[in-house]
Amino acid sequence: MSEELIGGDSLYNPEYRAAQQRLRARSEEAVRRAEEAAEEPLPEVTVVVVDDQDLVRNGFRLILSSYENLRVVGEARNGLEVQDVVARTHPDVVLMDIRMPLMDGIEATRQLFSRPETSDTKVLVLTTFDIDEYVYDALGAGASGFMLKDSEPDDIANAIQVVARGDALIQPSVMRRLVETFAAQRGKPQVAGGKMNELTEREREVLVMVARGLTNAEIGEQLVISAATVKTHVARIMGKLDVHDRAQLVMLAYEAGLVVPGQA
Repeated sequence: MSEELIGGDSLYNPEYRAAQQRLRARSEEAVRRAEEAAEEPLPEVTVVVVDDQDLVRNGFRLILSSYENLRVVGEARNGLEVQDVVARTHPDVVLMDIRMPLMDGIEATRQLFSRPETSDTKVLVLTTFDIDEYVYDALGAGASGFMLKDSEPDDIANAIQVVARGDALIQPSVMRRLVETFAAQRGKPQVAGGKMNELTEREREVLVMVARGLTNAEIGEQLVISAATVKTHVARIMGKLDVHDRAQLVMLAYEAGLVVPGQA
């Protein structure tokens, strides 16, 4: 068989063979790193469960204890109790019911974020309905997202991990639906105009797109910039407006009148 049929002289060229060996080594290294990443345990996330029903709290404790990286460090029956529990245990995430006696989850969330010693804790709201006016209020108080109480265990575990990383759980499009449902009914509240005035023209442009539910990649496509640049803009906007996640940005954009409910 002639050498042309199997690649000709190039197969025996030292430079060609060396290049092939380098490529093979890089491929093997990439596979090895991917396997190591897959084997790395997830960082531990500590959780406090807040609900006025004993059965619900016990149920969530059982669910969460079945995941190696989730650890329940405390429980509370209402918004008053959770203040002391969080101050004492310093959890990464609070799984917060909304409707509770003595102090509801909305006021409890607001108070947690108002106290320096508990303001770093993330709050994940539990609700019975996917569109609930109380959810809107809880997000406004500082919660990072919400979960339905009847969600699958894996979804709840994943949600806790997402919030613990500092990300907003609910997608901007879902947040937009919440805001459109309730913001128009309330009238526009007072928004810190001074803070909005600190935004550059490009930052206001990005904020409007975030409020309309666009991802970083989609915003970058429209503005002809990279997704990484969009991420930098979003981080600067959060810093200037003193908010901690994307959900808060969506709310502020609607409440400031940058986006009109129903016309996004």
